[in-house]
Amino acid sequence: MKLSVVIVNYNVRYFLEQTLISAKKAAESVETEIFVVDNNSVDDSVQMVKERFPEVQLIANKDNPGFSIANNQAIHLSKGAYILLLNPDTVVEESTFRKCVEFMDEHPTCGGLGVKMIDGSGKFLPESKRGFPSPFVAFCKTFGLSKLFPKSKLFNGYHLGYLDKDEIHKVDVLSGAFMMLRKSVLDEIGLLDETFFMYGEDIDLSYRIKQAGYENYYFPSTTIIHYKGESTKKGSLNYVRVFYQAMIIFARKHFKGSKGSLFILMLQMAIYLRAFITLVGHWSRKLFLPFSDALLIGIGLYFLRDFWAIYYFKDPHYYDATFLWFNIPLYTSIWVSSIFFSGGYDETHSLRRPIRGLFFGSILLAAIYGFLDMEFRSSRMLIVLGAIWASLSILGSRFLYHFIRFKNFNLGKSNPSNLVIVGSENEVDRTLKLLQEARVNKNIIGSISSLEEKVTTLSLGRFSQLDEIIRIYKVNEIIFCSKDIESHKIMDAMSRLGPDIQYKILPEKSISIIGSHSKNHSGELYTIDVAYQINSSINQRNKRFLDLGLSLSFIILLPIMLFLVRNKSGFLGNMLSVLLGKKTWVGYASAQPQLWSLPKIRPSVLHPMDAFDLEQQSPETLERLDFHYAKDYHLWEDAQIIWKGFPNLGRQ
Repeated sequence: MKLSVVIVNYNVRYFLEQTLISAKKAAESVETEIFVVDNNSVDDSVQMVKERFPEVQLIANKDNPGFSIANNQAIHLSKGAYILLLNPDTVVEESTFRKCVEFMDEHPTCGGLGVKMIDGSGKFLPESKRGFPSPFVAFCKTFGLSKLFPKSKLFNGYHLGYLDKDEIHKVDVLSGAFMMLRKSVLDEIGLLDETFFMYGEDIDLSYRIKQAGYENYYFPSTTIIHYKGESTKKGSLNYVRVFYQAMIIFARKHFKGSKGSLFILMLQMAIYLRAFITLVGHWSRKLFLPFSDALLIGIGLYFLRDFWAIYYFKDPHYYDATFLWFNIPLYTSIWVSSIFFSGGYDETHSLRRPIRGLFFGSILLAAIYGFLDMEFRSSRMLIVLGAIWASLSILGSRFLYHFIRFKNFNLGKSNPSNLVIVGSENEVDRTLKLLQEARVNKNIIGSISSLEEKVTTLSLGRFSQLDEIIRIYKVNEIIFCSKDIESHKIMDAMSRLGPDIQYKILPEKSISIIGSHSKNHSGELYTIDVAYQINSSINQRNKRFLDLGLSLSFIILLPIMLFLVRNKSGFLGNMLSVLLGKKTWVGYASAQPQLWSLPKIRPSVLHPMDAFDLEQQSPETLERLDFHYAKDYHLWEDAQIIWKGFPNLGRQ
């Protein structure tokens, strides 16, 4: 056996499918075995591999032992002269395996090999070639000097920016996304260090290869797509913590004395610095709109107070200071909270949601007004004027933000991408059907034939005319049918056309069209698979809000509740569990719903069966009820189930 490919997967089923399809094509020119080690995914990855790729050697772990252990599991079973560690969110060229194996055959001192990587927008990934993270290199990376001087040999030793990305080089560190290793070298230096759970194991292994007298090479004669950010999400606090902790493990293992202490100190500083930057960036993005809305509403109420005092009461001092420190904060917080719970901050391009939130917030304010002490009742008219001002100011700010970002005022309007499909007539038809079934709203300009001649009336031209067609028709999204277009041609087109266009790929026989335009965000997926409404952020938030609201109401009405429910001690325990977030009042009927791979929610007290006066049903029926509950979820359904199943609120 010449090559053993090891892919460790964790909850990236659709990307894994595309990776395996490309790997199968690349394996046609090299004697290859492929392993998939699944670390207890919950997205049907294992079932997909069994059904679509029966020739793949599958290891299905019952827990997540980490990246290093999972790779070692497959390496122990492998028979290849070379081992390729490959990420499950990659696409390789048809000639990738052959070219890499030939290079390693010709260079016996090559212990490890990495390739040129581009992301889902066609941009070169600088981590394709890296230097060892010495204290100075770590300092330059942590404090941004490597970004300020990307071509400097002194300041960008981490990504080796001074080396030509299109030439072969000896490098220090290979990327774990694509790492071809000589099996005899692994037998000599040992496998991946299982101390590393995730991140750092590629640096450690690269370092040990060099220490043993072998070379690591950067080999740009073949290119892969790495949808960076899919197999492991970047930009989160957890990523910062895990990544730098891995670097600390590496430093303690390989650097001793003052050099090691300095390195560890640098890394610990980096953890806190990066965590602070990540936290500030995250919350500033989250709170920018609510804060700006609150500021606009508060300023407007301040001036409306003076206006109404002069206009109606003819007294500029009619309202005392209580309006400033009580009424303005109360009105503003209720309106902003109502926008939040209506989903106005989930979809910033939506006009309907913030207006809906303001409407219900105004109704709530009108109801609260009657319960306030007389000294806090400013004027109902100020609530009306405030609501009008809030609506106008928020709409105006949304249009302004949209114009600054997109240079148009098409906020709230559907502005679908201009899309072309590249492939044969059959694959183009299949793509169109998938887009229709997935209800994807795109302005489909036409198709580009993968053959030399036009094959359909819808065809705009040949693949060789792609650049010209993109320019003439102002195309901003392309779907490549990988059955008809070779991977290296797709990657060449992506690199040539640049990141201003959205790229997606339809793998052969797949029902999913996949792409990822940013390394910091989840990939984009067009699929006819089921979309569960219970997964939406607004439904998850409102479900939790309903749980808390009901629990607090039950506490207030506790004497009555204890009279109505059957199991009184169970009811008290359920209230506490729901308040602490350990349970939800309504959830699945099945203890472990497996049939449809439903989204995870908290264990529940009631379930969809409580809405019906039926005898015990079969497990299959219960799972189908759960499926429809998750698929078509609405807050009102929870309310109905609670109303009908009221006596069972003490169920354990």
